[in-house]
Amino acid sequence: MPCPYGIEDMKEKFIVHVDMDAFFASCEERDNPSFRGKPVIVGADPDGGKGRGVVSACSYAARKFGIHSAMPISIAYRKCPGGIFLPVDMRKYSRASQEIFEILESFTPDVEPISIDEAFLDITGSFHLFGTPLETCRKIKAAITAKTNLVSSVGLAPNKMTAKIASDIDKPDGLVVVTKESLLDFLHPLPVGKLWGVGEKTQGALKNFSIRTIGDLAAYDLEKLSDVFGENGRHAWHLANGIDPREVETEDVTKSISNEYTFDEDTSNIDKIKDTLMFLGEKVSRRLRKAALKGRTVTLKIRFSDFKTYTRSITLSQATNFADIIYAEVINKMMSFDMDRKRVRLLGVRVSNLLDISLPDSLFDGISPAAVKKENLYKALDRILDKFGEGAINRRNA
Repeated sequence: MPCPYGIEDMKEKFIVHVDMDAFFASCEERDNPSFRGKPVIVGADPDGGKGRGVVSACSYAARKFGIHSAMPISIAYRKCPGGIFLPVDMRKYSRASQEIFEILESFTPDVEPISIDEAFLDITGSFHLFGTPLETCRKIKAAITAKTNLVSSVGLAPNKMTAKIASDIDKPDGLVVVTKESLLDFLHPLPVGKLWGVGEKTQGALKNFSIRTIGDLAAYDLEKLSDVFGENGRHAWHLANGIDPREVETEDVTKSISNEYTFDEDTSNIDKIKDTLMFLGEKVSRRLRKAALKGRTVTLKIRFSDFKTYTRSITLSQATNFADIIYAEVINKMMSFDMDRKRVRLLGVRVSNLLDISLPDSLFDGISPAAVKKENLYKALDRILDKFGEGAINRRNA
């Protein structure tokens, strides 16, 4: 089915996705060559299989044992008790990351950091300084290795989604190029789960419509897909047809502010859970005000003792950075779970959909006097906490 938007009419861009291979573990192998080729697991202390916390990263040798990032460290230990378990050394990884991003910025000013070890680059306007787009990618990889003694995988494509998929196809030390002409031939045979936003649950739902590959999704009737999956289905259909107009965003824009807490022991004590949510809500509230931001979407994250993790969000009619409002919303979301039969391992509070604190929520609404009064109250509380510390105010007993 030809794309109705005619990607052949789109001006070709050259978007690069750079992804460092097993970054944390690779930094450790670089600094201790005896680790190379061995199962290196970076994360929490396994404590002989009794440890709490998760795997932050692992080497490719460790992945052969079925270990992956975000796996509980206790399970990783059971899978590979002879592995090399190391603590997270963020100072080391941050130094390496800074060197990598300095290299990327020497090839183009249009760099969008995604995390400490990956980024998008738009080399459309700069590749001619280094040869062809392909030669530019080769030089990026070579420069990273020469400077840091680390290996990267790179995807080059006409848009961000495809570049990210391409960088993951031939790991480690991969370089995969997708041209404008080969875009759909590259995408369509791939499993539909390769698309951004199509997780296991969505894949299961799509199978009910005999949609297993990106090509199946691209060929499916758009209106029927929209009827079932709404705007998310429409967005996925566009991606499947190679349509991803998102630009490489170079501005360092805060998209959300969050805090999490992992209990030393799983708990079902409802007062302890509520106190923790209040503490997290206040932390997020203060961070929002320090950044002169407020947000409309409040999200509760909760992980139970079986490691099943859920998020529940609500979008408010008015943006806020007030702790009492944030707390009330996450408590309401928490009560949607059967807490009597659950033990909680981790809690998190996030506020997103942010805007500047001085802006009204719409062009037609001003900032109410009541909101200004409440904001001044919170500023006074902030001054007390800044001067006397976090324990100066006990909100629960106030």
